[in-house]
Amino acid sequence: MVRMKVDRHGQAKILTTEEIDLVFNEGLTNDRDRAIFALCLYTACRIKECVTLRTTDVYYRQGILRPEIVFRKGNTKGKLATRCIPVIEDLRLMLLNYYPSPRTWFYFSGLGKTGHLHSDSAGRILRRACNKVGVQGVSTHSFRRTALTLMSNEGIPLRIIQEISGHRSLEELQKYLEVKPDQVRGAVSALSMLSPVGKSRFNDTPKKQSNLPLK
Repeated sequence: MVRMKVDRHGQAKILTTEEIDLVFNEGLTNDRDRAIFALCLYTACRIKECVTLRTTDVYYRQGILRPEIVFRKGNTKGKLATRCIPVIEDLRLMLLNYYPSPRTWFYFSGLGKTGHLHSDSAGRILRRACNKVGVQGVSTHSFRRTALTLMSNEGIPLRIIQEISGHRSLEELQKYLEVKPDQVRGAVSALSMLSPVGKSRFNDTPKKQSNLPLK
């Protein structure tokens, strides 16, 4: 059983489509905040990777949206490698609604337009949005874990998911993935194909008790 995250302890909650809709459409109040968490959801990036994006990692200098988001090696956990994640249509529409003006070095700038937005600040934004719509147990990591679990449930090979997530190993990746009870039941049900051929010859009707007197 996976413990829901409480006070930053336990696993980050896996979001349902209804909860995602609530958070984005009723909880988050501006295009910048929606862009932050759309990036976390649709690229499965970590929150620090998101808030340290440069504007040129998202937009070309001409103000044209890139077809891929560039997560630089120096900003990734463990600094393993630069990742380039394709921008799907859902994310493209969110990003087109937010372009820093005046243009800043970081896509999500901090106070006074200096430095980048801090991960903790993004966390506070999300908590306010979730409290507003009554969605509990969510952290900034929920979007990443939701995305990776969904891809796994869709049958995408773990090696491909690892290229997106940037995990050091498949073992680390598997810790993120939620396994639901109905998935376990489905897996066990698949074993029915191993039942002996001609199983109808096994009589599952209870035997009638004999009426003969005991000697």
